[in-house]
Amino acid sequence: MSKRAVAVAGGAAIGVILLCQLLPFWAAVLVIVGVPALAYLLLDPSQRRRLRRVSRKELGR
Repeated sequence: MSKRAVAVAGGAAIGVILLCQLLPFWAAVLVIVGVPALAYLLLDPSQRRRLRRVSRKELGR
């Protein structure tokens, strides 16, 4: 892993731990699931198609 990837993974782990400590469990889960879902819904259709195509290529389909 690159140094950048390690920093991102560490920051995400710390964020999840702090989020669980500061918010009730259901609110933390709502934020963790809701933010990426909202970001996906904000993409226009062509961007969604491109994202799905890239994801499939990485999975080897």
